[in-house]
Amino acid sequence: MKVLRTPEERFAELADFDFEPHFVEVSDGDTTLRVHYLDEGPSGGDVVLLLHGEPSWSYLYRKVIPVLVAAGLRAVAPDLVGFGRSDKPAERGDYSYARHVEWMRAALLDGLGLAGITMVGQDWGGLIGLRLVAEHPDRFTRVVATNTGLPTGDQGLSDAFMAWQLYSQETPAMPIGTIVSGGCTSPLSPDVVAAYDAPFPDESYKEGARMFPVLVPTRPDDPAADANRRAWDALGRWHKPFLTAFSDGDPITKGGDDIFRRMVPGAGGQPHTTISGAGHFLQEDRGEELGRVVADFVRTSGA
Repeated sequence: MKVLRTPEERFAELADFDFEPHFVEVSDGDTTLRVHYLDEGPSGGDVVLLLHGEPSWSYLYRKVIPVLVAAGLRAVAPDLVGFGRSDKPAERGDYSYARHVEWMRAALLDGLGLAGITMVGQDWGGLIGLRLVAEHPDRFTRVVATNTGLPTGDQGLSDAFMAWQLYSQETPAMPIGTIVSGGCTSPLSPDVVAAYDAPFPDESYKEGARMFPVLVPTRPDDPAADANRRAWDALGRWHKPFLTAFSDGDPITKGGDDIFRRMVPGAGGQPHTTISGAGHFLQEDRGEELGRVVADFVRTSGA
């Protein structure tokens, strides 16, 4: 497996991002991949795992993390393989849904030994994180699902998603920062757009970002469909606290919160919320508010 690593100087002096980088290694056959993560707050605090999606990285949680730390929580925010400071396999065929789940399992559960986790998953962070929750329920205490889903290919996805999937494969250049800005309710500053572009010096570093949209199961016979169906079966028996905190302005995942509230027993009686004035990347639009929702949920919900 050919692997690219973004030069560290690309991450110098990013806007509003004064966090110390940490790294853990995972093995994939004969290849060792370096996974980057942020680890802020007291080491003995309850763990809040913040999983980003496509095509962002842990920079997305820079407004959320200080709120969690102020509440006495330990915030851990990894970069998915192919994103941020994490290593980036150079061939599209090296990426699969199953590999993404295994890479995060190896990094977070084996490498870091995390337990008692509150999983916060947005976009692909939910697609991966919910699989981890379903497959390793003993490691997780509660879940916050935000602008995400767990598709099996048995139902159609939104027109907005299908348009995005087509665009991701046809556009000759993938303007990462501009894409993130377009998923917010107001344009991002040039410095913030540059921070989202930072992990990708050129198009060769973007194969992971190119692949994510086509790895979403859109057919019943998708390679990941059966595993996601099994995950739904497990979530149908999940009685630990499960909260939805979707935004009111995301055409990609609109209505997904209703599915979780109907299907997951642990969602019953929880203080589900809709975050107003936010788009797909609600961490950018209303990051501090999302942080307060998560902190309050950890404080008030039992295990």
